[in-house]
Amino acid sequence: MQNPLVRQSVTAARTLLVMTLLLGVGYTAVVLGLGQLIAPAQAAGSLVSRDGDVVGSSLIGQSFTDADGAPLPEWFQSRPSAVAYDAGGSGASNLGPESGELVASIDERRASIAAFEGVDPSEIPADALTASASGLDPHISPDYAALQVPRVAEARDLDPAEVQALVDALTEGRTLGFIGEPRVPVLALNLALSELD
Repeated sequence: MQNPLVRQSVTAARTLLVMTLLLGVGYTAVVLGLGQLIAPAQAAGSLVSRDGDVVGSSLIGQSFTDADGAPLPEWFQSRPSAVAYDAGGSGASNLGPESGELVASIDERRASIAAFEGVDPSEIPADALTASASGLDPHISPDYAALQVPRVAEARDLDPAEVQALVDALTEGRTLGFIGEPRVPVLALNLALSELD
């Protein structure tokens, strides 16, 4: 007669092996296969290509700055990121509204953006000052895009009305008509902007 402890250990090991194969391998393969079948672009990362080169993802924000991190005036700027737009480290700063560090960073961003855009600090919308929960938001509000239109138009020697029309054309409405807020995809906007040159 076999020892009950040995019998239980063998049963537990078999169960672990079966569940690992079923849930760890089988489930993952089914979900991956369905993703590739139903939404291949999204399953591959929603990559955006330009002239055969991948320039980004429609799901992940990116910076439009020079090598020193200074914003480039000829491009629309993205929402700030708490993780430097690194998809491997998605997350927020976890600083609460009472945090002195958060208040200081917002005040610093407000002054910096006001100087860069040549506007009064009170005109800067909230999404220009705060990072999203993921730190990877690829969109900005129509208000933040409109704030940037004069600077971008001047830097590219374009008519501001033409640049604003581009912003309006790319503004996405609420999802299903009621979820979220209207938004502008920054990468798509900058790619369309480069077509105007």
